[in-house]
Amino acid sequence: MSRAWAEAERVVIGRARVRVSVLVGLAITLLIGAVGGIAYMVMVHAQDTQVERELRYNAVHGSPSTPPGCTWLFSLDGGVLDRGVLPAPKGFPLRGDLDAARVSGTAIERTVEGNGTEYRVLTQPGAGDSTVQAIFDTRYQIADRQHLLVALAVAEAGGLLAAALTGLLVGRRAVAPLAEALARQRRFVTDASHELRTPIARAHTRVQLLARRAAAADLPDDHRDGLDKLAGTIRALGEVVDDLLLSARLTDDPVGGRTVDLAALVESAVATETDRASERQIRLTVERPAGPLVVTGVETALRRVVDELLTNAVRHTPADGRIDVRVARARGGHVELTVSDTGEGFDPVEADRLFDRFHRGQGAPERRFGLGLALLREVVTSHGGTVEAASHPGRGAQFTLRLPDAGAMAERGVSTGSR
Repeated sequence: MSRAWAEAERVVIGRARVRVSVLVGLAITLLIGAVGGIAYMVMVHAQDTQVERELRYNAVHGSPSTPPGCTWLFSLDGGVLDRGVLPAPKGFPLRGDLDAARVSGTAIERTVEGNGTEYRVLTQPGAGDSTVQAIFDTRYQIADRQHLLVALAVAEAGGLLAAALTGLLVGRRAVAPLAEALARQRRFVTDASHELRTPIARAHTRVQLLARRAAAADLPDDHRDGLDKLAGTIRALGEVVDDLLLSARLTDDPVGGRTVDLAALVESAVATETDRASERQIRLTVERPAGPLVVTGVETALRRVVDELLTNAVRHTPADGRIDVRVARARGGHVELTVSDTGEGFDPVEADRLFDRFHRGQGAPERRFGLGLALLREVVTSHGGTVEAASHPGRGAQFTLRLPDAGAMAERGVSTGSR
């Protein structure tokens, strides 16, 4: 559609690609994290089970003089502590656990941190009146866990990179049908508009001819009214097709460097609209400077903008109302067009929404701030300008359009080049 609409479509497609990429990347990252987390938990569980099994076995079958690797055994029998032949780590044995297990007759398990490592300690009654304490140094198990965490971190980093690349690839391929569908939609609208324009124009001409004949033949009033309404409907349909064609033209033929006298264009548009305003007993005035006000753009597109502003004002201004059109130079190097009416106005809250496609303001059924005003803003935006709406309900509305002043820009360029 128009450049603004096409840009909006590109934004939607871009967001869809990013969303798909992020979702795919997140899924791969979570999968790697889940697999790593499961592997880590399985490893920790297996190590804990092995350490517990070895502690229990050594506490029953081991000897303080010949303990297995990473294990120390102590035996308390009749108040005599057998420390074995190996030097014990600092802080061991735990004499309090030996005494408590001897008195209670139950096993005591605990984990003790110290000496830069972690010890698993099992104290339980032994054969006869003896009490045995088995100590296992888990530094190698902890080292294995740390190595696994490092490996998982590296795998996660690699997985993130692979996820990002995969997400981009999948995102492009997944969104490609959407982009193609939007392109086909634009082509269909353009082709359909071109094909519909001629038969609509012929139908409108035919209805106008029939209306004239009906008036000459003195047909009943309801027949003439029906033909008039049919002519209005076909004319409205033709305006929609013209809007679509103009929108497509702005997409295929961006605004170039052609100059347009906006003051003369506005005066011509007002002259064309004067008859229709007079029929509705509306006073239409125009104020412009004597010289030209030059802007850069597409003349037919700008004429459509001015026509839409005037049509909208006439539509919402009651009989004996007034529409004032003013075009002049404004500050900031702009040409300003203002169209004010004494109609019913609109709720100021709706000022921005008036330019949304197919938005309908609250009020009379004929009120239709739809495709026309939406296209108007797109045309103005594509010309580097702005358009604003202001109103108070019951006191009329005012639309202000600003476009870059090509004449002022040229004068500044000449002045700068002469220095």
